[in-house]
Amino acid sequence: MNENALVWKQTTQENAKGTWTVFPELCKGCGLCIEKCPTNVIYWSDELGFMGTPTVKTRIEGCIICGMCEKVCPEPAIYVERKKKNIVFPENK
Repeated sequence: MNENALVWKQTTQENAKGTWTVFPELCKGCGLCIEKCPTNVIYWSDELGFMGTPTVKTRIEGCIICGMCEKVCPEPAIYVERKKKNIVFPENK
């Protein structure tokens, strides 16, 4: 690894649908992710971001891994990744 490369601290949570990651050092605490979350599972954490404002967390059990929070975040502070579904096709005989 490049010794000059930046490594951002991250908090990753996982459920059956995928993973939700926040990078607190990039979160400026705007709250857009909280406002736009369709399941209302994102909330303010006790951790402070780079502007001295609270960062966010999710109640991962209720997260549908839709990625809306990642889309509306003005910084690259949230990363959402869906798990791939294993599709089994019947064999042709």
